[in-house]
Amino acid sequence: MEPTRELIDALYREEILEARRLSLGEKLFLGGALFDDLCERMRAGIRSQFPGADDAHVERLLREHLDVSRRLTCGP
Repeated sequence: MEPTRELIDALYREEILEARRLSLGEKLFLGGALFDDLCERMRAGIRSQFPGADDAHVERLLREHLDVSRRLTCGP
C-alpha cells in the first residue's frame, strides 16, 4: 500500500517542526553528521565507479567532487 499525499505531507511537516525545536548546537552537530554521511555515500559511489581505486585515489576524487560542488554553489 502506497502512502497517501496527505500522510507524506504530514510527516514532512512534523520533520520541519522537530528541526525548528533543535538548539543551534544540535543543528550544527547534525549538519556535521549529515556531511560525514554524504562523504561516505560519495566514497561508496566512487568505489563503485572505480572498483580498482585505492583509498588515496578515492579520497582525491572525493575532494575533487566536493571542490566542484563548492564552486558551483559558492562561486570561484
